[in-house]
Amino acid sequence: MGLIFIIISISIVWVASLWKIFFSHSKPTFLNEGTPLHKKNVLLVVAHPDDESMFFSPTINYLTSKGHNLYLLCLSIGNADGMGSSRKDELYRACVVHKIQLQQVNVLDHPELQDGFGQVWNHGLVAQIIEEEVYSHVIDVIITFDSYGVSGHCNHGDVHYGVRKFLHDSSPGNIEAWELVSINIMRKYSGLFDIWMSNLDVMQHPSGVMHCLLNEHPLKSFQAMAEHSSQWVWFRKLFVSFSSYTYVNTLRKIN
Repeated sequence: MGLIFIIISISIVWVASLWKIFFSHSKPTFLNEGTPLHKKNVLLVVAHPDDESMFFSPTINYLTSKGHNLYLLCLSIGNADGMGSSRKDELYRACVVHKIQLQQVNVLDHPELQDGFGQVWNHGLVAQIIEEEVYSHVIDVIITFDSYGVSGHCNHGDVHYGVRKFLHDSSPGNIEAWELVSINIMRKYSGLFDIWMSNLDVMQHPSGVMHCLLNEHPLKSFQAMAEHSSQWVWFRKLFVSFSSYTYVNTLRKIN
């Protein structure tokens, strides 16, 4: 009897989560400054090809659906296993699925910014590259990892600290910056269920400090990640299926 109750409860929450994604279209507040919606130039900064699809799909889908002008800066080609050239091509194909204009995608292969857990990136160099992108494209908003970087990869954290250094040293002062909030491992692999925890997190903070972005097109996220064929192995398929980052992103303002 207890097992049946648990199964029914899980099924109810699962269905409610699906309804929340596909049918509960609440008025968006992230980057929403009046009517009509003011379009922003947004720079998404990631460390490796596939970061954008594995972690930031809800954010990308939200921005493109609202008509914001999205630029993607990927600071390496992900050459830790010698597959950098292929991974760069895969990123461009994934961006087509995400509807990011290819001329607005910049993938770097800098000798001092190479993929790897033992590769520590110079935060000053990262800040300098971000500064060039910001002034070149008149960027209004930067989005990136938080200091933990979702998975704990040191390159993700280096991107975060590079953005912070830019904001501290060189930012013109009118740029918003947001970080993707890392969550504990139980929540990370709870899939759709984390939608509710993410919404509760946002409600516990002052208005405008955090935003919860639901992925209204999760199938597109799977299709984009599948374009990263060199990385699309069984355990990554499981990750994308059960990862809460496929279904919801919580963004926190960087002060």
